[in-house]
Amino acid sequence: MCDHTGWIVRSTAGHDRGELFCVVGQEGEYFFLADGKRRKLSHPKRKKRSHTEVENRGAFLNAAIQRLQMGESVSDRALRRALAAFRAATRRV
Repeated sequence: MCDHTGWIVRSTAGHDRGELFCVVGQEGEYFFLADGKRRKLSHPKRKKRSHTEVENRGAFLNAAIQRLQMGESVSDRALRRALAAFRAATRRV
């Protein structure tokens, strides 16, 4: 099974539809998602994989995302900043 940790996804279903999250874990067909604000790394959201849309498959170069991919600890603040940088980078394109 492929490791999806560090991917940036957008929610396509539920009350959080349209929001960006980072995949911090997976279990079967479920992703564990965090955004550092409403969903902290200590309590990630469990969401079906089919209810998300992949925005970036781990190629976004940010220190916090790379640390997540390597299994190191990351703060909620660093995750919020990484997602904000991703939003800014995709807006310019």
